[in-house]
Amino acid sequence: MKTIDDFEVAGLRVLVRADLNVPLDGGRVADDGRIRASLPTLTALTTRGAEVIVCAHLGRPGGKPDPRYSLAPVAARLGELLGDRVELATDWPAARAAVAALRPGGLLMLENLRFNAAETSKDDVQRGLFADQLAELADLYVADGFGAVHRKHASVYDVALRLPHAAGYLVQAEVAALSRLTADIKRPYVVVLGGAKVADKFDAIGSLITAADRILIGGAMAFPFLAARGGKEGTSLLETSQIDVADGYLDRAAPGQIELPSDVIAATERTAPGQVVAADSIPADQMGLDIGPESAGRFAASITKARTIFWNGPMGVFEQEPYAGGTRAVAEAIIGSDAFSLVGGGDTGAAIRALGFAEDAFGYVSTGGGASLEFIQGKTLPGLAVLEDS
Repeated sequence: MKTIDDFEVAGLRVLVRADLNVPLDGGRVADDGRIRASLPTLTALTTRGAEVIVCAHLGRPGGKPDPRYSLAPVAARLGELLGDRVELATDWPAARAAVAALRPGGLLMLENLRFNAAETSKDDVQRGLFADQLAELADLYVADGFGAVHRKHASVYDVALRLPHAAGYLVQAEVAALSRLTADIKRPYVVVLGGAKVADKFDAIGSLITAADRILIGGAMAFPFLAARGGKEGTSLLETSQIDVADGYLDRAAPGQIELPSDVIAATERTAPGQVVAADSIPADQMGLDIGPESAGRFAASITKARTIFWNGPMGVFEQEPYAGGTRAVAEAIIGSDAFSLVGGGDTGAAIRALGFAEDAFGYVSTGGGASLEFIQGKTLPGLAVLEDS
């Protein structure tokens, strides 16, 4: 892949596909980790005299404009971090006019790409027409939204076919870090999986059984496995469609390779006081909201022995202090280990920041959840593959 350092960008209009899909709270950015991760590339381009056009998505607005998913709060926060106001072009006439007015060192942002259904369309022609519009704005395309490179979307894949293209600094760093989990892995290799997005991660477990020495599973990820062995999971977030799949994984894994919680902290609802109960005997009117202290201790002991660690997904509802203990214990164990650690996924990165951990205490904090999982499985990521033809 060519990088932005391979191009003389002064005076060029550069379209940067960033990953700015951040959580919002009351119209403000709740966690700006992904915005901060975009700064090195954006700053390098503007400092070198490029005219920068930033494009990104936010949430899933369904292919039409929805003010709830406007990038306006993101543009405001990016402006704060850059020390200058960032203009948000809210429609195509405004975008063309703003691009025409750009000067070297200037930067503007396009409104949410997913306000146009063609961005995520399965139809190559529809995606291509939208990519044509985007490509008309620029002389060079820079891929810097690693969290989206596993998607064959117009702004991720098709634009790169239409313009000279390069990888940004974030994509370079992500590829370098994740490559340490695919070749010459230092063992023991321990994988920690959690979070609420169960289906997104289940496919990866098959590959991880082959690659990892131990897989620790917490959060909502654990409930299909516990249910597969006859556990009673109460009202926990349980994807029943994954129970048989989990049962198959347990049969395939070596004895002790998959480690599940033995206890959880359960409550009738997220705002109610919790109690420690057996993970396979959660009362019918309660839900598991965090791994319990015994499980946290066992997970920490396994992590301490590792030389390579991949962590994707918190152990519980870390946003609320009574249910943050499991995630905190995992983070502390990783920091205290001698292993190279890679933390993957937006929720996991948000969790460590919310709990007060410095990102540089870990080996690498990836901005990509699904993208990082697919990368370490050896899958072809369209947004990276298209850059390799530079």
